[in-house]
Amino acid sequence: MTAKQPDPAFPATPAVSVWQAGWLAGARRCPSPNIGARPAGVAINLVVIHSISLPPGQYGGDEVQRLFTNTLDWDAHPWFSQIRGLQVSAHFYIRRTGELWQFAPVQARAWHAGASSYEGRTNCNDYSIGIELEGLEGGLFEDAQYATLAALCRALATACPIRAVAGHEHIAPGRKHDPGSGFDWPRLRRALQDLHWRFPCTDAPPKP
Repeated sequence: MTAKQPDPAFPATPAVSVWQAGWLAGARRCPSPNIGARPAGVAINLVVIHSISLPPGQYGGDEVQRLFTNTLDWDAHPWFSQIRGLQVSAHFYIRRTGELWQFAPVQARAWHAGASSYEGRTNCNDYSIGIELEGLEGGLFEDAQYATLAALCRALATACPIRAVAGHEHIAPGRKHDPGSGFDWPRLRRALQDLHWRFPCTDAPPKP
């Protein structure tokens, strides 16, 4: 019997579990103070996909990590005045290279969705996992990001009773527009088809 090869999106991990108290082995850990407790007994059954870059359209720096850990220098760029004092977080962040960062254990409530609703159920932060993709709202994303995102979703399926995935634009329509038209929902759905999750109703190819 041939041994199963490790998923290329993650380094080799112990066979017991890829999870360690809610943290994913292989992700770069960067704990955020901007988290809280979920309501008692809540089932974590939704993944919410976002896009982010700071300043918008600039990639490769550490500004997102600093934002999520309340260490961003608000005076480092004129655009930062628009978000001065903002305290937010997500569970995961996937860089253009596919590198994965984690800011909160999955059992914690991260501050990523804001005022939101999914299928009539409000306060999506209470029952969702937030994943940020390094990118510009409406722009295209990299192959490496899709590979890591698919692997991450599969790992999440082993830790949480996920039933659906949506974009920030779907749970806060009109207020948010990310990840936007450049995100390839059919591609992600094909990669995860055996999980039988619900996806946004779109078969449109991404728009550059």
